[in-house]
Amino acid sequence: MDPDREAEFRTFVVERSAALFRTAYLLTGDRHSAEDLVQSALAKTAAKLARLRDPAAVEGYVRRAMYHEQVSWWRRRSKAAEVSTDHLPDLADDGHADVADLRLVMRSALARLTPRQRAVLVLRYFEDLPESEIAKVLGISVGTVRSQTHRSLERLKKVAPELRTMREPA
Repeated sequence: MDPDREAEFRTFVVERSAALFRTAYLLTGDRHSAEDLVQSALAKTAAKLARLRDPAAVEGYVRRAMYHEQVSWWRRRSKAAEVSTDHLPDLADDGHADVADLRLVMRSALARLTPRQRAVLVLRYFEDLPESEIAKVLGISVGTVRSQTHRSLERLKKVAPELRTMREPA
């Protein structure tokens, strides 16, 4: 390769890498894939650099290479995901929807508690801390932890009765 063309290409890479990366990111939606796409397109362009007569055409060639490479990767991924079978697969289990519903109801119910009640419940049942640790963390007595736990559970029964019937799927 001509040393002058190689120097021009290096300058092009330094000056236009950020713009090429932005385009690649828009194509891929992922930073690491975008970096790989830019590198792949630049490598293909460097291999064909001797054939490119117009130096201004280099960026167009790189962008076209990025687009074609991304389409090629997309097609390979979509074909690899397809599996031919004799029967239709079962529908996916909707258990994840039940868990999401439970989380939304729980978050809404916890928001209706006082800050101290919410803190006691979260530390007790989500962080699984013993009452003595909760008392240390919050700077209150163990008796207060017990009473706040009892009051907050009673309040949850009133503000979110649907929590009684909802269960997290096994």
